[in-house]
Amino acid sequence: MFKRRSSDAPDVLDQGSADEPETAEPVRPGISAAKGRPTPKRSAAEKNRRGPYSAPTDRKSAGPRNKERDRADRNRRMVAMRRGEDWALPRKDQGPVKALARDVVDSRRGISEYYLYGIVVLVAALFIPGLRKNFAVDYVILIILAVIVIEGWYVSNKVIRMAKERYPGQSTRGVRVYTALRGTQIRKMRVPAPRVTPKDKI
Repeated sequence: MFKRRSSDAPDVLDQGSADEPETAEPVRPGISAAKGRPTPKRSAAEKNRRGPYSAPTDRKSAGPRNKERDRADRNRRMVAMRRGEDWALPRKDQGPVKALARDVVDSRRGISEYYLYGIVVLVAALFIPGLRKNFAVDYVILIILAVIVIEGWYVSNKVIRMAKERYPGQSTRGVRVYTALRGTQIRKMRVPAPRVTPKDKI
């Protein structure tokens, strides 16, 4: 009933011929292939995204850097202020009218600019016993104050008249006091520094 298989008969291969290539194992959906390199850490990825700038890692290294930057900014502002650049000046010195007042005061030799020298002489004179009770010192002080007031009034009127002609519509509020105080300062100590000489015509 059942015929026995002969020993000479070739074996039947259940999985196909041996010379056929093996099929690749199917990839399950939802799983990506390996990248061939380890995934970078989050800190390293964020550092690469920031670009070439590297922020200080601690406060010790950031402190000197900030101080150096602030010092450079102050020096740059001071140099610009001495040159009379409007952006670097305090608010009380800004504006074309104030610049005109400085030029008018700096373009003339006034008695008021020697006011500080006179005060030093008077203070030294007070230490002389013979002059302590002398009323002449009081009269000299009154004369100096009168000269400062009269000269400041004269120069400030000139500044206001020129400002109305050259800068109509600009406010002249506080120009009188500003002009008088500028005139009492020693020329070398004035800030902003004078940009005109006493021989220049404004």
